[in-house]
Amino acid sequence: QLKDSGGEEDEARRGEEDEEDKGDSKETRLTLMEEVLLLGLKDREGYTSFWNDCISSGLRGCMLVELALRGRIQLEACGVRRKSLLARKVICKSDAPTGDVLLDEALKHIKDTQPPETVQSWIELLSGETWNPLKLHYQLRNVRERLAKNLVEKGVLTTEKQNFLLFDMTTHPLTNSTIKQRLVKKVQDSVLEKWVNDPHRMDKRVLSLILLAHSSDVLENAFAPLQDDQYDLGMKRVHTLLELEPEKESTKPSANELMWAVVAAFTK
Repeated sequence: QLKDSGGEEDEARRGEEDEEDKGDSKETRLTLMEEVLLLGLKDREGYTSFWNDCISSGLRGCMLVELALRGRIQLEACGVRRKSLLARKVICKSDAPTGDVLLDEALKHIKDTQPPETVQSWIELLSGETWNPLKLHYQLRNVRERLAKNLVEKGVLTTEKQNFLLFDMTTHPLTNSTIKQRLVKKVQDSVLEKWVNDPHRMDKRVLSLILLAHSSDVLENAFAPLQDDQYDLGMKRVHTLLELEPEKESTKPSANELMWAVVAAFTK
């Protein structure tokens, strides 16, 4: 048993290393949470739109998918009677540290929680959207601020104090525009230049990023700079991805079930 999980762990790590070799230095390799936040931040003002209600739960979804892609968590096995994605519980597959404080916090909660919870519950618990006072300790605090600090450490953002009429706010304007441009281009290319017309042949991270950026209401920002015809084509293809049926897609050979469960939680 142990030997097995070690093999899986190595595989996950190898996968991570492969990704790092794709021309990104280690410092600038961003997590899904950081990428979604970066898409949502206004470059000069350095904060997300005050009207964005979705980004908080969206970022929690990103954490679950990031942990799943790194081989740390998965959905419980299906019995004979196939349960729906949203009915299946999340279980810890490996508690090896991820090197990211937020991910490790979320992973510890998932590992320590008995009986296990569903994806939907975890998104709510980690967001602090629970009526149960005994479950409030699951809330991950200051997530946006902590992610922004990660991006400051990675040299992508900087920190400023801004004085608004009634309050002071720490903001994080963009300092390295290359990384943001690269991120925006990666999103655009995946549905334009590099469109493969099959979600299962798309890079899992990029597919997750598109679906989660949409759930977090920041995807539009990546397409806003495009010319009209490119914009329309890109959005049309994004919609084909958004219209996919998570239950069906999750049964395909290379699918990551937990990723599709997160998508199902946001589209239900």
